[in-house]
Amino acid sequence: MHDVSPVTNRGSSEIDVSAQGRAKLTDKARMDQEEFMTMRWAQLWRTIILSALGKTLFPYARYIRTLNLEDLEELLQDPKFKNQVSKRFFEGELAAHKIQTSGPKKNQSLDPGRTSNALGDIITASTPMLEELSGKIENDSLLRWIPRAPRLRLLNVWYGGALVGAGPLLRQHCHEFKTLSLWGWTHDDADQELANFLNEINPQTLESLEIFSYSCIGIESFLALSCQQESLKELKLGSIDANAMQSLNMLAGCTKLTTLLLTDATNRSIDLKNAHNDVFLEVVAWLRSCKKLRSITLRNLRGGQDLLTPMLLENDIRLKNLELKGYAMADARDFHQALANQPSLQELQLQGDSDEVGDGVTTLVESLSQLVNLTDLHLQDVSDYFTDEVIGRLARSLPKLEEWWTGGWAVTDAIWQDIATLKSLRRLDMAAISRFTAKGILDFILNLGAGNKGLVLAIMMADVDCDLTEGEQMVIRETIAAKVDGRFEFQLLRESKRNGNDVAYIFSVLVPVASRQSPQGIDARFIDLFITRERIPTTISTTSYGEGENFGMEKRRILVIAGSDSSGGAGLEADQKVIAAHQCYAMTATTALTAQSTRGVVDIHHVPSAFVSKQIDACIDDIGVDVVKIGALLLFLAIPLPVSALF
Repeated sequence: MHDVSPVTNRGSSEIDVSAQGRAKLTDKARMDQEEFMTMRWAQLWRTIILSALGKTLFPYARYIRTLNLEDLEELLQDPKFKNQVSKRFFEGELAAHKIQTSGPKKNQSLDPGRTSNALGDIITASTPMLEELSGKIENDSLLRWIPRAPRLRLLNVWYGGALVGAGPLLRQHCHEFKTLSLWGWTHDDADQELANFLNEINPQTLESLEIFSYSCIGIESFLALSCQQESLKELKLGSIDANAMQSLNMLAGCTKLTTLLLTDATNRSIDLKNAHNDVFLEVVAWLRSCKKLRSITLRNLRGGQDLLTPMLLENDIRLKNLELKGYAMADARDFHQALANQPSLQELQLQGDSDEVGDGVTTLVESLSQLVNLTDLHLQDVSDYFTDEVIGRLARSLPKLEEWWTGGWAVTDAIWQDIATLKSLRRLDMAAISRFTAKGILDFILNLGAGNKGLVLAIMMADVDCDLTEGEQMVIRETIAAKVDGRFEFQLLRESKRNGNDVAYIFSVLVPVASRQSPQGIDARFIDLFITRERIPTTISTTSYGEGENFGMEKRRILVIAGSDSSGGAGLEADQKVIAAHQCYAMTATTALTAQSTRGVVDIHHVPSAFVSKQIDACIDDIGVDVVKIGALLLFLAIPLPVSALF
């Protein structure tokens, strides 16, 4: 198909989808609109194939520059591609190319993969101008097609095994070949086979290599890339394993990169800094030598922030795009500080463990405020404890923002005045526990300008105490549509299911965030947050929690998620006394241990969030829970963790 076509993936720029148009289609073709669009989709492909056979007045195939056989396979798999549509498609000259699945005849059906390859064989025989080829191409098909496409520049295959033996053919016939992408390569010999391919094509010609999903490549492939190190500008490895991680230093010669993406989709990568420090230092040196790098993405690589920090401090590296996912804020102070050395950044995406707040958040916000050229800012988890003041400061500091995704805690209408100054904002995803009012949102919308046209405003975690009525939501949607042709999305932070029981949780902030300092300067800010539900009488059996005592009565099962007070005057100890006095059964999930007396807090030890989750799971899965009380959560404990554990 050419890069622009009237119909593809059952879509069309020529079909009237109005009610009147659909009525005309029904009268004319006696089929619904979807079937008609599938028919047009099929007709387009049939015309291309017939032109390759010389059966059309105009030789369309000869002018094809981009051929996407995956689109053809999707057509053959489409539920609407049956009966008359399929019959018409395969009639005449194409009947012999309809390939069925193997097995008893009565169980046979169309084989989309093999059929698309057979039809592709027809098309590629008449496409001398072909530059880009993609699809689930079989190895024998690709080896036949390469000599037919002397102008081929880009090859996108589903499975890397299709490339075996293709290198010499590309070297001989396709002198403009420069881009390779594939979905995955999991064969045991994948590393050696890819290395052979890279060594067989013309040296210093490959500009882009991308592997979308899992592959078994490693040291052999990385060494072979030295044959392309002067030309390689883009390297994207969608999933690398521990062996590949230990071999990243073999890429040291690839210093002309402008784009680098490394992902560990298995979440089992090793920490190079601690496990293989010599390799770590060589990888750091390699990244620092990539002076032309403009975009870098590291996803789920342990210690990814340590790999990036020295590179960010290089004054002659000027990034435009940076994405780091799966890092720990507690270990990222230097990384956050180094961000400020990249004022050229336009797009920044960060996602990490938000267990640490205080100085960690302060350092991050300080650096973000200096990145005045940012247009796209996505802060997942790391922004969970952003306040009105923090969000307002970022809005004032980053005037070029067009898309912004942020979390936050107890965010109110106070932010709208600053966000309204973002004259180019086109999307705002507010994934914060928020307490907005309809009036505050409407005032913000009314202050939007022409640069905000098409704005999508998504409020995703609104406190249920600040729920908007259906009427208020309708007014907001109508107002944003009329003002900037925008869209409003709204969702409460509430209800879920646990162990098959419908549970409606109501969140309410009972005590505002307060702050107090221990003698050692430990930040001991507390939040009191209650999660309540309708009380359901439940009989606790002795097997639920121990032996020896049979209560024989109905008791409420209450789970308290809070800190421990060594003096016994507050926290879990006090809660258990109150619960017992009301003849209810208490369970606990300890979030922090304190050393304190009636005179004050001496020290605090916070419990790892993963262990808090295990405590919650153990209570709910065995004894069951009627009421949950959350109190005394240290702010450096990620609140989303107990919430997600409960839900």
